[in-house]
Amino acid sequence: MNNDIKNFFLAGLGSAAYTFEKATNLIDDFVQKGKLTLDEGKCLSEELKRTVKEKKEEEITLTKDKNPLTKEDMILLLKDMNFATKEDIENVNKRLANLEISQS
Repeated sequence: MNNDIKNFFLAGLGSAAYTFEKATNLIDDFVQKGKLTLDEGKCLSEELKRTVKEKKEEEITLTKDKNPLTKEDMILLLKDMNFATKEDIENVNKRLANLEISQS
């Protein structure tokens, strides 16, 4: 369970890094095409770097402050999201089987 959470967190960081890279490339393209001045491009790049750094530090702080999710926490989260439980799926399968038998 902890590996799944860790992988999810790492995927989030990976997507943030990818987004940062794409945004940097976009800024460079705008500068090359003359839609932004070099100074504006530098300001945007610096602001982007600062924002990413702040968000990363904020995430690290949040993860340090919180205890890992327990199995009970995950069950409550899934229940709040209204996901079908194993029992729900088994009940639906039984009802389908009964319908198929009555239809024959």
